[in-house]
This record gives sequence, C-alpha cells and structure tokens, in this order.
Amino acid sequence: MNRPVLLLFLLPFLAGLLLTSTVNVWAQPDSFDFGVIAHTFQLDANKNPLQQAINASNAENLAFVVVNGIKSGAESCSDNVYSRSRKIFGRSENALIISLAASDWADCKTKNGKSIAIQKLNRVRELFFSDDVSFGSTSIPLIRQTSSAKFRSYAENARWEYGNVLFATVNLPVDNNHYLPDAGRNSEFEDRLIANHEWLERIFIHAAQRKNRAIVLFCDGNPMVVPNAVKLSKLAGRRDGFIEVRKQLTALAKKFPGKLLLLHSDAQAKPDALNWLANIGSLGLRTGWAKISVRPASRTLFRLATSSSTID
Repeated sequence: MNRPVLLLFLLPFLAGLLLTSTVNVWAQPDSFDFGVIAHTFQLDANKNPLQQAINASNAENLAFVVVNGIKSGAESCSDNVYSRSRKIFGRSENALIISLAASDWADCKTKNGKSIAIQKLNRVRELFFSDDVSFGSTSIPLIRQTSSAKFRSYAENARWEYGNVLFATVNLPVDNNHYLPDAGRNSEFEDRLIANHEWLERIFIHAAQRKNRAIVLFCDGNPMVVPNAVKLSKLAGRRDGFIEVRKQLTALAKKFPGKLLLLHSDAQAKPDALNWLANIGSLGLRTGWAKISVRPASRTLFRLATSSSTID
C-alpha cells in the first residue's frame, strides 16, 4: 500500500482520535466551585437551618454540595426526622452528597440512655446510601466502599471525581471516633477502623493512578489534631480514637505529590481561611455553609470563596 492510500485510510481514525481527545479535555473543568453545608443546629420551630443552607447553595452555580450531617444533635434519631432531611436533600438543585456526623448515629440513645448507635448507623445506611448516585436535581455517580466484597456494610464511604480532584467521604464521628472506654464494647470502632484504613489506601492509590492534583476528604471529626495531655485525660478511656487514622493520613500524604484537604466540623469559630501544613490543609465548619473555589492556577489550588457561620 503506497503512502497516499495509507494516509487516506488513516485519516478517519486520526480525526476520531483527535475529536475524542478534544471532548475529554472540554469535559474536564479547569476551575469550579463546590459547597459544604456544615453540621446544622435547630434554631427554633419556625426555622430549619438545613433547608436555609440548601436554599442559599441553590442560588450558586456549584459543581456539587456536601452536607456534613443528616440532622442536629438536638433532634431525635427517629425515622420522621431522617425522612424530613431526606426530602430536604431532594430539593437541592445541585448534586448533593452526604457525609455522616456523630449526631446522625453515634450519639443516638433510648429514653433510658442506652446507646443504639449501631442500629441507627444501619438505618441511615438503608435510608441514605442505597444508591450509587448523589441526591439533587443533577446527579453525580458515586463509587462506594460497598464495591469491595469485604466491606459491603460501609456504604457511607463514597468517592467521586470532578475536574482533576478526587473527593471522598469517610465516617469519622467527632466524638473521639466513637471509641468506647468499656472493655468488649468496641467492635464497631475496631471494624470501622479496618474498613476506613482500606478505604483511605484505595483513595490514594486511585488518585496516584489518575494523577489527580488533590484529594479532598469530608469527615465529621478532625483526625489530624493531636490531643494534649489535658484533653487526652478527658477522652473516653484516655485513648485517642484518631491516632491510627492520623498516622495513616500523614504517611499517605507524604508520598502523594498533590494536596490533601480535610473538610470537617470540629471547629469552634467561623473559619476565615484554609489552614495548610506542608501539603495537608484543613477547614473546620461548625454551622452555616461555605463555598470552596478550585483554581488550578493558584499556588494552593483551593480557596475559601464565601463562608456563612449563620443562615439568616
């Protein structure tokens, strides 16, 4: 076959390859914004801060919104409360993903004060994490940890990509990671510790393979804070429930060429900036909601665009 004929034969293939490459480039947004709705607290009977935060985020052009918590600690762990939140999530005009908080399950008790944490964790998994897509008018496909046969129960742990950033939720309740001081009562903590360890390993492996510029983790507690002696003495069993996670994240981030950003609810005041130490950043948001901008041209990649500690 002579060269002109060969070139004529290859032209359709090369054109298709070029078109495919161009579409892939166009499909990947360079800059985008996403929202984080913090753990919400019931103000009074006439106000619902969760609905107000979603209404505020609906007015923004966001890639997606992550809600940290299904309900407030002041509300009961009843199906009625869960169902109300589920309906509110469905009203989001942006894709909406849920990250569990301690008040959703770990803090749940009977009227007699007996813990029903495990029962409620299983219940919220049934109600909120049965699908592999986000809530909201627009949807984002999610990869859940349940895709691994060994961890079929951990549907609350999910990951997704947007732009060149990998996002993921991890079940790390703020109350010392739900570590219990009484002997023989930590099966939930120990099993989840193993599941989360595997989940974090998979996240970083995937990000390295995809050459993602950053990983963003959404969780309730802040695992990177080292408790001092006074705080440690007040913890359940005088045991730091986040120590294993902190060591793992530190080691994984050290090997990862990109950035790691943790968005959590273990905060005491209105945030004004993202805090960075080496390539690990964090932002604690206690109430209200925040808009985070992703700008590839920026040195830090992420920027706190707006923050509202209260919803008017």
